[in-house]
Amino acid sequence: MTDTSLAAPGVSSEPEPETSSSNARAVLLLSALATLLVYSVPVLGRFLARPLLLLSTLAHEMGHGVTAVLIGGGFQRMMIWPNGSGLAQIDTTGFGRIREGLSLAGGLVGPAVASAVCFYLGRTGRGARACLIGLGLLLLVVEVFLVRNLFGFAFVGMVVITCFLATRLSAEARRLTVVFVGVQLALSVFSRADYLFTPAAVNPSGTFPSDVMRMQQALFLPYWFWGALCGGVSVAVLIWGVRLFWRK
Repeated sequence: MTDTSLAAPGVSSEPEPETSSSNARAVLLLSALATLLVYSVPVLGRFLARPLLLLSTLAHEMGHGVTAVLIGGGFQRMMIWPNGSGLAQIDTTGFGRIREGLSLAGGLVGPAVASAVCFYLGRTGRGARACLIGLGLLLLVVEVFLVRNLFGFAFVGMVVITCFLATRLSAEARRLTVVFVGVQLALSVFSRADYLFTPAAVNPSGTFPSDVMRMQQALFLPYWFWGALCGGVSVAVLIWGVRLFWRK
């Protein structure tokens, strides 16, 4: 059933012309204008701001989990709450201090990495379709096996459905969708930068050491140093992604 229903949106006879640099820049500018529209129109801003915030939370928690898996750990469960907070529970059995620090940093740079991927794949209609299908499939697996609260299940499910529906758009509309998401994730790196410099994090389960404080505990240097380092890496990744897109 998976092969026929989820792969189908990626199969199309639609021609994919070469994308000029001027078209790529137009898509990026349109995405920026759409962002300005979202936040300048009060009703529209209130309607869309929360889902966009939750999207950055999803990228953050996925960053923790995917990083842990890539360096030999496990991704056990994930939760997302309506206020924009989240939790990724990972298995760090056998991790030393460095791998533990990397798994924590993965969440902090996750939105920037996801944004850069969107910019890179959003250069063409075919790349945008691959991005939407890949994200949809990945989140479908996360939805089934890892999400452990009702709100998180509903939100991730909505993102999965949106991804597969968006594959049916025209090539330019797909690109605009993917790049718009990339712009939102890029903005979240700065709008939520205060989290990089706070020692505590609060979610409905209680108050806990923040990621950077846990990095301090694992790697000794002060939490603000790790926050600044992760912030710098995030900005560098974003610049790389935008340059790749702009030069297309």
